[in-house]
Amino acid sequence: MRLAASVAAMVATAAALTPAAPAQAAAPTVKISRIWYDSPGSPDSGANSNLNGEYVQIKNAGRSAVNLSGWTVRDKTSRADHVYTFGTFTLGAGKAVTLRTGKGRDTSTTLYWGRSGGTYAYIWNQSTDTGYLRNARGQLVHSCSYNSARADYKNC
Repeated sequence: MRLAASVAAMVATAAALTPAAPAQAAAPTVKISRIWYDSPGSPDSGANSNLNGEYVQIKNAGRSAVNLSGWTVRDKTSRADHVYTFGTFTLGAGKAVTLRTGKGRDTSTTLYWGRSGGTYAYIWNQSTDTGYLRNARGQLVHSCSYNSARADYKNC
């Protein structure tokens, strides 16, 4: 009986000292789900309707709402005007929000970057770019890259 108790104690000690297997990195619950980088119309016009044809969509695949206040979306360039910062905004569980490049009235499903005026108002390059989603602490939550002029959009 003592031998069985000693063996059980040694097994328990060994199990406690054995490092656990590393946890798999969980997929982000909030992520870029699509970048529509080739808006309809003339890219040279910079018309608001053309700018709003270009967008990035953010989806919350989680079971809880997420406060996106202070989160940012940006493209690969280092230009400060290519950064969108979410104001007070909560993305519901299982919901998506579309962030359009041009101007418009924000709703619970569509936000507007507020850009206007000519070719340089566009955010997303026509053939290759990367979108980055960062939380309010500046940590990268998700990114999505495309490298093709053969499509108008990229599902991420």
